[in-house]
This record gives sequence, structure tokens and C-alpha cells, in this order.
Amino acid sequence: MPDRDRYQIVHEHRASRMIIEDTGLGIPRTDKVVFLQVTNRKRKKKQKEDFYLLICKELEKECGISPFDVVVSFVENGDEDWSFGLGRAQFLTGDL
Repeated sequence: MPDRDRYQIVHEHRASRMIIEDTGLGIPRTDKVVFLQVTNRKRKKKQKEDFYLLICKELEKECGISPFDVVVSFVENGDEDWSFGLGRAQFLTGDL
């Protein structure tokens, strides 16, 4: 990821306001469950798979969060779906 190309929104919910089940996969969850939604331009399948593994590894190492408690969803969009200010679509105008 290029420097300064990161936007993070952290939103915490009380445990009673989050229901994150296993979608029938038999994955045990705890009260430390993390749901990560990534909004980005199109990525390759391998990049996503590598990201899933890396985020689980780092959350377990740095925060003690089990990979069983990590749910990730990618929301993809295109160049025309981004404006970083000034009323311009910088991916389309060539500014980025």
C-alpha cells in the first residue's frame, strides 16, 4: 500500500449489538470477534487470500485475537467511485 493511501474508520459495538455467527461452518466465536470491512478498488484473488492470512496472523500476534474471531469482507468499486476532495475524481483526472 502506498504511503498516505489509507483511510480507517473504527466503530466499536457493545457485545449485545454484534451478532457474528459462523454461517454454518462450525467456527467457534468468542466475545473478541472482529469484523473488518475493506473498501477498495479491484484486487486479485491471491492478494485477498494473502490479506486474509496476514490479518489473522497479525491480529493474533499483536492483539491476542484468535483467527476464529476474524471475519473479513471486501467491498469493491472502481476508479469513478472515488473522490478525495475538491469535487474531482482523481483516479479519472490523472491526479492519482
